[in-house]
Amino acid sequence: MSPTNTENLKDHLGEASTHLKSAANAAGSAIKGATGAAGDELRIGKANVKAELSDTALSGLAAAEFGGAAAKEQVDALMDKGKDLVDSAAELIRERPLASFGVAFAAGWLIAKLARSGGDK
Repeated sequence: MSPTNTENLKDHLGEASTHLKSAANAAGSAIKGATGAAGDELRIGKANVKAELSDTALSGLAAAEFGGAAAKEQVDALMDKGKDLVDSAAELIRERPLASFGVAFAAGWLIAKLARSGGDK
């Protein structure tokens, strides 16, 4: 089974985090090395930082690509749950139409009563 967009999003964000940590380590190493070995070490560290930051950007972009699809998956799941709820309510109404009418009438009466009493204050 192929990974979902949400899983891909998490994977790429994790990869971006790893690259960012590596960039921070490379920057720390570059600073430490610069005090001891000066210019050459600093240039190598700078190149490593740039490479890791570039990888971070690429991983972030890949995660962003999956972000929209992951959001669509979540909306689709919510829509399916909503449809199931409506279908369940429709089935209940078909099975017990009088009870359903009574509940709806009572709820309407209660809402109207609450609305009228709220305006008196």
